[in-house]
Amino acid sequence: MTTVDLCFRYTTPPTENCMRALSSLREVYGIRKMSFDSSGQTIHLEYDATRLDEPEISKLLLRCGLDVKERVALI
Repeated sequence: MTTVDLCFRYTTPPTENCMRALSSLREVYGIRKMSFDSSGQTIHLEYDATRLDEPEISKLLLRCGLDVKERVALI
């Protein structure tokens, strides 16, 4: 297993329906952790790179209704 961390900035706060959809992402095989920073408007994901890749993660977030603006570099 190869663990990768990604962080995305979003533009508008997620709605209740979006949050429900995002919580179901935890059931996607390969996603290990997910956390929000509402003050920085970012979502941080840890996933298994042998199962998923960055474009797939982006698509999943967009399908959930999260308005992803950009990827944030992790230091």
